[in-house]
Amino acid sequence: MQWLELKVDTTPAGIDPVSQLVESLGITGLVIEDEGDFHDFLENNRQYWDYVDEELLAEKRGVCRITFYVSADDEGWDLVAKTRLALSELKKQRSDCGTLLLTMANMDDADWENNWKQFYKPMEIGDRLIVVPEWESAKTHGRIALILNPGLTFGTGSHATTRLCLTALEKHVAPGQRVLDLGCGSGILSIAALLLGADHAFACDIDEKCVDVAYENAALNGIGRDRYTVRWGDVLSDRQLQKEMGGQYDIIVANIVSDVIIGLAPQVRPFLKEGGYFLTSGIIDTRAAEVAEKLRQNGWEIVEERQSEGWFSFLCK
Repeated sequence: MQWLELKVDTTPAGIDPVSQLVESLGITGLVIEDEGDFHDFLENNRQYWDYVDEELLAEKRGVCRITFYVSADDEGWDLVAKTRLALSELKKQRSDCGTLLLTMANMDDADWENNWKQFYKPMEIGDRLIVVPEWESAKTHGRIALILNPGLTFGTGSHATTRLCLTALEKHVAPGQRVLDLGCGSGILSIAALLLGADHAFACDIDEKCVDVAYENAALNGIGRDRYTVRWGDVLSDRQLQKEMGGQYDIIVANIVSDVIIGLAPQVRPFLKEGGYFLTSGIIDTRAAEVAEKLRQNGWEIVEERQSEGWFSFLCK
């Protein structure tokens, strides 16, 4: 089925009246972009990020836009005409709604979910791994294939922090080990550990949707729930989750952000086997020294340091 993607450019003051106008025509499922809301979100969630891509900031700068979709048929074109007329009337009535420019693009059903996939290709990582998107085929050349469909969660292997962790896991995972993956996203790190020989992995994330995504990715790689457990919750405060995680892990990996790693530093040792490793990443270069110092203050020895594209990982004992 063909769809029409329509965008209306407005102002902060115009978001509510334009939304009400569009909904009055029977159109639902609006996507609202507001630069102010974007910056409020960043400000109120500082504990979850250290770096915002400049391209994303530029994309959001000055943007107040409402996006919606109608079918590319007679009914849809009728709605387009009604929307144009209604916006023209609104512009006459109010001077604070901006240009109210209406733009349009055609979309296929496949576009809704699949456009991003063209940018995600098989990637060789380290000496032994190759990450292969579920919809792609690749010659492995003797490497261990990790098949992945990340959906909308973090963890495709393309980000430097993920590659840093995979490289460390490739070197240190041994047969029969138990691995704990904190902030698992797509499950890429814990699934890789299992493919590299670990016996069992426990993964968790603060985002509930990661549970289904990680289990689905595990199944793509022939890994069942007898070897892989995924849960959701805040590992820093959820006592029930901490109880279920258990202990005696050979490797704990946390590819998150600096503030969470700092919070984890005094808490994770009880979950680790004597002589085990705590592998951290997601650390931007401007905070690497701070995180390293906090780890040392909590009794961790940094035995390996890796960096790539302005990001750091620390392997600790």
